[in-house]
Amino acid sequence: QVQLVESGGGLVQAGGSLRLSCAASGSIFSFSAMGWYRQAIGRQRELVAQILRIGSSKYADSVKGRFTISRDNAKNTVYLQMNSLKPEDTAVYSCNAQSNIPVREYWGQGTQITVSS
Repeated sequence: QVQLVESGGGLVQAGGSLRLSCAASGSIFSFSAMGWYRQAIGRQRELVAQILRIGSSKYADSVKGRFTISRDNAKNTVYLQMNSLKPEDTAVYSCNAQSNIPVREYWGQGTQITVSS
């Protein structure tokens, strides 16, 4: 059973930075894609950033230029560097991993990010 463990959440002032980590219990190279989703109170969960096995990445328009997703295959860890944080970034951030053989999806437990104005 794959486990994803997130760390790095917390409270930060607007304009500040945080880095989230998502450590997988197995090789992340087995996943076709890994990413970060977030869900704010009263809103639907949305994709924040995703990185594919081949290395390409994509971002939500709202975070482009501020957030960077990266992966360290040797550490089986995916990171989300968040800079210039805004109050509207406040949400629970969850790590996601997808495999296509077999087709499966895994989620971390989520970590709270609160950006104060």
